[in-house]
Amino acid sequence: MKKILILADGPIARNFLEWINKTRVADNQYQVVCYREGVFPEKMSRTIPMCHTDPTSYSKLLALMSEVKFIMVFIIMDEKEDALYSLKNVRQIDPKIPVVLLDRWDETYDNIENLTLIKERQLMAAHLYDHLPNVPVVAQNVGLGKGEIMEILVPFGSSYSYRHVGSIAQRKWKIAAIYRNEKQIIPTNATMIYPNDTLLVLGKPMVLDGIYKSINRRIGLFPEPFGKDLYLVLDFESDRDKALIYLKESIYLVDQLEDKELFVRIVNPSDFALIEVLKQEEKENVTIYTCYDTKEMATLIEYDIQHFDIGLVINSIDTFEKLGLKKQLFELKKLVYLFGDKSLYNITESVILITDEFEMESISSAAIDFSESLNLALHLCDFDPEGDFESKKKIIEHYETLSQIFNYEIIVDQESVNPVRKLQSLDNIIQISAFNKEIKKKSIFSFVSTQVQDYLLTTQKHPKILVPVEVSTN
Repeated sequence: MKKILILADGPIARNFLEWINKTRVADNQYQVVCYREGVFPEKMSRTIPMCHTDPTSYSKLLALMSEVKFIMVFIIMDEKEDALYSLKNVRQIDPKIPVVLLDRWDETYDNIENLTLIKERQLMAAHLYDHLPNVPVVAQNVGLGKGEIMEILVPFGSSYSYRHVGSIAQRKWKIAAIYRNEKQIIPTNATMIYPNDTLLVLGKPMVLDGIYKSINRRIGLFPEPFGKDLYLVLDFESDRDKALIYLKESIYLVDQLEDKELFVRIVNPSDFALIEVLKQEEKENVTIYTCYDTKEMATLIEYDIQHFDIGLVINSIDTFEKLGLKKQLFELKKLVYLFGDKSLYNITESVILITDEFEMESISSAAIDFSESLNLALHLCDFDPEGDFESKKKIIEHYETLSQIFNYEIIVDQESVNPVRKLQSLDNIIQISAFNKEIKKKSIFSFVSTQVQDYLLTTQKHPKILVPVEVSTN
């Protein structure tokens, strides 16, 4: 049993005693000292004794503390002199006992060991500040109390709205809980975040400050929240002939986005004249780096992605496969842009071929954000050889809801056709698809499949955006 001494005076002390009485802790035993009437609550439990004595009197306090071995002292008083004299007496009686003091006067306390100050003015100001709009709420009495636990409201139009938790890269931070309609949700990868959700996040305070700002940004900042900037990987063994074309297309893309930078990493650099040509394309928001060490290539690429806060990685299908970027980028939860035979300059429409409901929900927000950023008409395509359109009804309703929320038109196309053949017949489109572990390498059997994942790396006519999606755990 832990015995705690409370030196109490004033309305705050009374409220504190009411809290103790209401939320009893079985392993705590309290002794309350009041030297004025009206502080001890009328309905206080008989198990909490109270004595009338003056704690500013050294002899009286010594007599009390000599009888009982207290492990902690709380000093909660209205008058500054009474609090300071009581503190002085406690320290003379026991220099090492922990003391919690309510400081209402912003007094200076010189090197008093084992003293915890609860500064009333700062505490009240902090609570008032927490109610201002656009201010994150941080836990002050949990953990370190330095902002490593934060509560964030997801506003309408946030780039985090309508995303599954598993699709969001959480490095050095974590979504620990979601509060929705006065209920707590322990999230899984399949849990979707909705507007007006409150996220309880854990991480380094500096990281959480950035996450708070990112969540409160409106949609239209593609590729966030996967990262801020763009990263082009040029492998001269695969991309040498089209390196300049790929670079210019990447520059075009970054210029269409708001306040983004493009970082270029050249690997296997076998043509120094070509490198000089590419270097001429550098400008304020385009930086080119060269890698000569092929042994540490994967480590370097991951370092670049983390260091530059990359959200979208741009590469050719050959480089995507040859360098093993598929596994690496999926684990890092990064968007991928794959070049196609058709250049991005001429693209006028973005296309999503409907797959399962979980994937479609996961990529919906990113698809709208990308299409809006590049001013593309977004088509949701239900191409089914059997004409089974009824089973896709929920997916279409989800996209129609987002269309209304974000005020962005989504065109629904339904045809009883083979999706692969139909897609190949379309021109000037970019395909947006789920990026998961099921994406397969090129195979002659891909052409006879009607599964989207079977031919993403086989057909090269259209450029593609791949949105990372974790496998549903439902």
